[in-house]
Amino acid sequence: MADSTEYTPPKVWTWDAESGGRFASINRPIAGATHDKELPVGKHPFQLYSLATPNGVKVTVMLEELLAAGHTGAEYDAWLVNIGEGDQFGSGFVEVNPNSKIPALMDRSGDTPQRVFESGAILLYLAEKFGAFLPTNPAQRTEALSWLFWQMGSAPYLGGGFGHFYAYAPEKFEYPINRFAMETKRQLDVMDRHLAENEYFGGEYSIADMAIWSWYGQLVLGRLYSAAEFLDVATYKNVLRWAEAIDARPAVTRGRMVNRAFGDDLSMQLHERHDASDFETKTQDKIGDQS
Repeated sequence: MADSTEYTPPKVWTWDAESGGRFASINRPIAGATHDKELPVGKHPFQLYSLATPNGVKVTVMLEELLAAGHTGAEYDAWLVNIGEGDQFGSGFVEVNPNSKIPALMDRSGDTPQRVFESGAILLYLAEKFGAFLPTNPAQRTEALSWLFWQMGSAPYLGGGFGHFYAYAPEKFEYPINRFAMETKRQLDVMDRHLAENEYFGGEYSIADMAIWSWYGQLVLGRLYSAAEFLDVATYKNVLRWAEAIDARPAVTRGRMVNRAFGDDLSMQLHERHDASDFETKTQDKIGDQS
């Protein structure tokens, strides 16, 4: 049944109460730091400050794929940023990303440290720096970048729209859930039609696939919002084929683990990553749990 409460917006909106829902305590209409806190710095060229949300997973997957492909210069330290506790509003983090959103990257490989924020920008920065996971053929490169920016523009309807009202809002209302479920299914259909004739989104496996998979791949694999049945994701057979193929990549599994501090499977949680051996420790822990 649709909500019958009618809301009349005031002439001037003011922030006088939390909006409610899972992330209400960290939502505010202003930017900037709320407290002083320096960021830790490890030994590797890249310092990543993040959390394993879909946007964070994009970057850790890319870094792990680069290392798997032999790009040793992509070694990195990954530091956990607990957005539920407001870590992203610390002064050090705001210096790296004035928008106070994860992920944020510092490249310390050169004479002057370079900050990079926004997940799509980080993916493109790394792809260009290492000459990897972005097609060199001009037509395929353009196609891959088109799909990368499609994801950047489309995912807010999935996350902030559908995900919020379906899973996180303090109350469930028919209108916004229907509105954003319809848009999410439209986007899945866009993907399914493309993947009916293409193995990947840009002619070859690229940052476009990493970005889209972190949101939509995990959605159809049942890892986002417990909404796979509600959205009838099984009908998008080409998306499922693509999602399962990427999910089987070892670097993707490792990328999913980094900065993960939630979920029931503790063996998939690697709060910080400072060396490849950190994954070996987790693997041994998992074997121990099963024995």
